[in-house]
Amino acid sequence: MDVVDGEMKIEKEYDQGFRVEHEGDDHQGRLPESSKIKKKKQKMATRCDQQYTTPPPPDLPIKFRKRIRALGGSDIALVIQKCLFKTDVSSAHNRLSIPFNQIRQTFLTPQEIEFLNSGDNKKKCSEMEVMLIEPSLRRGTISLRKWEMKKAYGSATSMYVLVGQWNSVAWRNALREDETVQLWSFRINSKLCLALVKRKTKSNGYFIEF
Repeated sequence: MDVVDGEMKIEKEYDQGFRVEHEGDDHQGRLPESSKIKKKKQKMATRCDQQYTTPPPPDLPIKFRKRIRALGGSDIALVIQKCLFKTDVSSAHNRLSIPFNQIRQTFLTPQEIEFLNSGDNKKKCSEMEVMLIEPSLRRGTISLRKWEMKKAYGSATSMYVLVGQWNSVAWRNALREDETVQLWSFRINSKLCLALVKRKTKSNGYFIEF
């Protein structure tokens, strides 16, 4: 610090793009340490978002579209794309979960929703028997139900589940934990049908048919 004509000379410098003025031991113009940390975290979050952005889900494979058209199906829509959990392929659970918060778009009619809502977990659940096209293109039937999964704390989690013959579907198509699958809906003469597609991730982050 220099003294000129009895007064302290204010030194100015630039610290990481921010001007800093020193007068003795006092600092003016420097951002608080907490603000710099916050800005750094925001920058890192933005970079991570750009690097790990999930690509859009792939379209229904052509062989499934041809199969659906041959059956007279229409109104094809993606219900869910999900990574299989351990419980989805566990023979003890015998079900595929379709959590409400992962459903891409409404695939049920108001009448179907009302019917599935009429069930009670304490009694027999209402269920719909629907056609299912498996990853192997084999046709079968599966039961669709609505479940309310109660938690120790907080509100219950609502989901649809595929039950009944699910263990057989998982075994025939060699479904494994952590695999990515898609469930598609379509209609034949207004009747709900489903198609299950297996996917695997390519090195560039996009999906191909398994």
